[in-house]
Amino acid sequence: MSARPPRILAIAGSDSSGGAGIQADIKTITMLGGYAMTAITAITAQNTRGVRGVESLSPEFVAAQIDACLEDIGVDAVKIGMLGSADIAEVVADRLEDLGKPIVFDPVMVATSGSVLADEATVEVFEWLMDLATLTTPNVPELEALGGAKGMADRGVAYLAKGGDADGPMVEDRLVRTGADDTIWSDARILTKHTHGTGCTLSSAIAANLGRGLDLERSIAEARLFVREALKSAPGFGFGNGPLGHQAVR
Repeated sequence: MSARPPRILAIAGSDSSGGAGIQADIKTITMLGGYAMTAITAITAQNTRGVRGVESLSPEFVAAQIDACLEDIGVDAVKIGMLGSADIAEVVADRLEDLGKPIVFDPVMVATSGSVLADEATVEVFEWLMDLATLTTPNVPELEALGGAKGMADRGVAYLAKGGDADGPMVEDRLVRTGADDTIWSDARILTKHTHGTGCTLSSAIAANLGRGLDLERSIAEARLFVREALKSAPGFGFGNGPLGHQAVR
């Protein structure tokens, strides 16, 4: 009998075009051998060109989804993505307060297309979620909005500063933890416009790896490799920032 797959709960919004959000989470977790569960926070009408509309679910129903998963199947790790509102962010934080399992928080504020996905009130609740998280994964603009390296240092939280949005031929990702030396990964930039869902994919991959018992550094290292292969395997769909090729990664 084969070992049971790690149980990964993804809490995020739905992307109707399948490239990001819950859809990217499910593909990533499944390809990495995990069992994907979901708590959908919002439904979006979007494609590779941008977000046309967002409908948030009620905080009570988001909580009900989380409870249903935790009470029956259980969980080995959690990934948090787009939350949709401050009330949803609060109920998610409340439900995960005493979970005692790895949590990866992707502080989604703006979509790849430039659409704003978190208002100021929601961002304020990010403080609670960052405190709960094993790892927070901001990109360049998100890190700046959270106060930069100094702001994160003042909070004393572990975070992965992603460099995909920075300029230059190399992409540098930096793991920062209190009381430990920074760990830096640097690779040649993959030149492609098909980057829709990159952050969702990375955070889900890290959660899946943590869920199967890998340490934080190895979880990040293997997740980065998965994302890079998915970028190289992008199918070229859409007229804008197309999706990654999750299914093509072997």
